[in-house]
Amino acid sequence: MEIATELEFPLIPVLARMELQGIKIDMDRLQAFAGELRKDLIALQETIFQKTGTDFNLNSPQQLGDVLFNKMGLPSGKKTKTGQYSTSEAVLQELANEYEVPSLILDYRSLAKLLSTYVEALPKLADPETHRIHTSFNQTIAATGRLSSSNPNLQNIPIRTERGREIRKAFIPEEGFMLVSADYSQVELRVIASIANATQMIQAFEDGEDIHARTAMEIFGLDSLEDVTPDQRRKAKEVNFGIPYGVSAYGLASRLGIPNKEGKQMIDRYFERFPGVQTYMTSTIEEARDKQYVTTLMGRRRYIPDIQSGNWNARGFAERTAINMPIQGTAADIIKKAMIEIDELLQREGCRSRMLLQVHDELVFEVAHDEVEELVPKIRGLMEQAFELSVPLEVEVGVADNWLDAH
Repeated sequence: MEIATELEFPLIPVLARMELQGIKIDMDRLQAFAGELRKDLIALQETIFQKTGTDFNLNSPQQLGDVLFNKMGLPSGKKTKTGQYSTSEAVLQELANEYEVPSLILDYRSLAKLLSTYVEALPKLADPETHRIHTSFNQTIAATGRLSSSNPNLQNIPIRTERGREIRKAFIPEEGFMLVSADYSQVELRVIASIANATQMIQAFEDGEDIHARTAMEIFGLDSLEDVTPDQRRKAKEVNFGIPYGVSAYGLASRLGIPNKEGKQMIDRYFERFPGVQTYMTSTIEEARDKQYVTTLMGRRRYIPDIQSGNWNARGFAERTAINMPIQGTAADIIKKAMIEIDELLQREGCRSRMLLQVHDELVFEVAHDEVEELVPKIRGLMEQAFELSVPLEVEVGVADNWLDAH
């Protein structure tokens, strides 16, 4: 009840205002970008036909399978139920390590998806007069308490690839405003450190250290942060993000492309150096078995009946859910509380600025030029003080005339 009355119900008008407000897109930029993508797709298609020595329908899995595995004789993996060769992303990804054509096909698919799902689709969803897109935020879809976004989903606008980032550039403010992105820095790791009372992690966050470098120093037994190599930091980052999701030695090894034995050693070393995390994981699973639910720090529950299951797979999934939900759920609760408080501030002070989007750990605002200087520090302050953990919450803020540069 407390989560309902203190968090979810007060959030309803906040989300309603955000949905009503919408966010503006630059129609001309998207149109120009669509033209570029179409040209690139034609060029890629020509290259693929040249390399395979034949013209075929790139969007037909059957024809593609025939060209790759029968004509070119590449090692084929799975067949689908209908007896055709599988050309799924995973299959192509594996082949792409050694062969050029599967890699080109993956590029072709990702550009085609970018074009149809975002570049061509977004302008059709915008209001024809204001050019603003109005998403719907859902409070009761994700079981962890995270918000989701639909029609269109603005929480999965690509950011990983250079081409994907171009789309974020097309999200712009109205005349006289700037876009402000305020992003919680490593909030889930801070929640873990706090929930698990992991002393070294807490210390690292308090000292403002690079947490991935600190983890690398601990698991590789180095003397100082300066000794950490970029490769060791990359590996430690995978461990940091994988452990709370119950990653196995095999899972970690395949993500990092290392032998299973090395993956196991890294996980063992991690638990040795951060015993609090292992204690948290075992006690959470035990508690979930006992109560059949887990809770976030603010008291949000998630019921996990499968924790008692006789099926090994179902039980394993339930155990990983039990470990992860309090972490992801607490992070979701924190940003929701911040949103309510920021909305109160904007209403109370009669600001022209408005909150537009929530993308998991990030909030996006449209801030009037004359309000930027005063409002931005207040937004950061409310986010950082939304909830007291045993480590400081940190927020990174960017101000720009498009979403990409603000983030």
